[in-house]
Amino acid sequence: MALIQDDLRFHLRIRNGDVGRYVILPGDPGRVPKIAELLDGAVQVAQNREYNIYTGSLLGEKVSVCSTGIGGPSAAIAVEELIMSGSDTFIRIGTSGGMDMKVYGGDIIVASGAIRSEGTSREYLPIEYPAVPDFDVMCALKQAGDALSSDENGNRCHVGVVHCKDSFYGEIDPNGVPVSATLAPAWDAYVRAGCLTSEMESAALFAVALSRHVRAGAVFTALWNVERSKAGLPDKVCETSERAIKCSVDAIKLLIEKDRNA
Repeated sequence: MALIQDDLRFHLRIRNGDVGRYVILPGDPGRVPKIAELLDGAVQVAQNREYNIYTGSLLGEKVSVCSTGIGGPSAAIAVEELIMSGSDTFIRIGTSGGMDMKVYGGDIIVASGAIRSEGTSREYLPIEYPAVPDFDVMCALKQAGDALSSDENGNRCHVGVVHCKDSFYGEIDPNGVPVSATLAPAWDAYVRAGCLTSEMESAALFAVALSRHVRAGAVFTALWNVERSKAGLPDKVCETSERAIKCSVDAIKLLIEKDRNA
């Protein structure tokens, strides 16, 4: 089909050479210029729909920032078309709602795996197959995150399983929908199992990366903790993702150095 096979990517509106091997993936198109400021010589190379794309460099290597919008389907499209354009290493940076009681608003979470409560990953992997990040990317994020963190509420770096869903309000008000009898006990089980936080894109990202044999990882800012709020426990409310953004950039630098020495 010529519409899809053309050198100009159908959704991202980029061509081969427009993006780097390494890509940071925020959801919000408005966050892209802020992240791009941390790159050297970054310029906008495309903007279409929810996709805003800048390319610059880090340590002399071409690095891009591409927004994905909200949810798995649009994130999967972005990653697919970035892979077609030459990218092979992806770091998702996003926001989330804490679940485990040890997570406070402001903490960052490096995903070691994602609960597949969404639909996109099922079009890539059998349901029995786990949605997990690349080990080297995860370790780079953990190293970068630890360097930016301290042992205090709202400034920690956690590593663990995250919950990935399709419905934002299914987390906020699960009892308000007809399938509450399914959502509520599943959520309780995830909390009891130690799931750290809930978000909406990681499972799709990991599934695409695993299917296409490229590398991916994810780091999230906990904006607040829904379970602490329900329990009436103290929490913090965070309104910035600056530490997670810096974590992703520093992790890319670590990966560039590791790749050069491989």
